[in-house]
Amino acid sequence: MMEYKGYFAKVDFDDEANVFHGEVINLRDVITFEGETVDELRTAFLDSVEDYLAFCKERGEEPDKPYSGKFLVRVEPELHKTLVVQARKDGKSLNTLVNDALLKAVKNSNQQVIQD
Repeated sequence: MMEYKGYFAKVDFDDEANVFHGEVINLRDVITFEGETVDELRTAFLDSVEDYLAFCKERGEEPDKPYSGKFLVRVEPELHKTLVVQARKDGKSLNTLVNDALLKAVKNSNQQVIQD
């Protein structure tokens, strides 16, 4: 996984073409890049993000933000009730309870979490 200015990219290797290719994965817009070496790949990634930001500025548009921090989760009504009751018992909002549980799950799975 690669990261630059809050944009994360997934990289694959095409054995037939002997080239690395990547794509920014935390945007609706499409940003891709490629390189034959790790250094070329890294430079292409940074250049692609910078080109995207310059393109947006040139058009007078705000670049797509990596994430807003909001998403909809659908759960069974019984689980929803259980979560609300637990949140109230803990003196938390439902959002705080869910945020804490998700943060704990991610940390337990050994994934990196970026916090401000």
